[in-house]
Amino acid sequence: MSVRKLKPITPGQRFRVVNGYDAITTDKPEKSLLAPKKRSGGRNGQGKMTMRYKGGGHKRRYRIIDFKRNKHGIPAEVKSIEYDPNRSAFIALVNYQDGEKRYVIAQNGLKVGQTIVSGEKVAPEIGNTMELSSIPLGSIISCIELRPGQGAVMARSAGAFAQLMARDGKFATVKLPSGETRLVLTKCLATIGAVSNSDHQLLVSGKAGRSRWLGRRPRTRPVVMNPVDHPMGGGEGRASGGHPRSRKGIPAKGYRTRSKSKASNKYIIERRKK
Repeated sequence: MSVRKLKPITPGQRFRVVNGYDAITTDKPEKSLLAPKKRSGGRNGQGKMTMRYKGGGHKRRYRIIDFKRNKHGIPAEVKSIEYDPNRSAFIALVNYQDGEKRYVIAQNGLKVGQTIVSGEKVAPEIGNTMELSSIPLGSIISCIELRPGQGAVMARSAGAFAQLMARDGKFATVKLPSGETRLVLTKCLATIGAVSNSDHQLLVSGKAGRSRWLGRRPRTRPVVMNPVDHPMGGGEGRASGGHPRSRKGIPAKGYRTRSKSKASNKYIIERRKK
């Protein structure tokens, strides 16, 4: 994987850094795995704006991703690595031996022609999915379930990975991308390897218009609002602001909003770094 810095032949390209897309093998998605994707533009059922700074953007079709990896014991061949407009990671089109095609999140190093498989007693190789009880300690993993059979919910974005630290009884200790260390049931599935497109964090859009293509509208800074609109608004000249906080008055920097009585607190061994 690589990134390219463009020549500044226009103002928008002066600082732009784009993905080299070396890993991508095709630009034609599998039609049977596409679904329409409706956009709300930040409006609710009455047409009223309930989320600010959303709207517009390029039309997209949703790629149906197999997060559950529940075809156990059936090998699948990787047919292509593709771009997905709905996520930062690349996706892989896999063809199972029984003829079914599915999209899965592509791991770093996954190649066309490679065979991947999920289930018990499979080799801990990149792209293979297995229970945390079978994965060797210290392994780099991604696409982790939180409840058995739920489907992957953790470590799914570009370049993300977690590490399996220990096992004790029916729980495994996993260090997540945020820095949090928590207990996860050993019956939960996880995929070997880090998620693809780790260079995603190096990209620079270069101009405001690229945010508009992604459906992001201009954002108004709170300090330039009036007091009626935001706690940080108001003041003469530049004597405005105060302590950083949200529109509803909740402090923004370092203030802990997690409930002390949340049921899953007992599974968190170490909180994420501040």
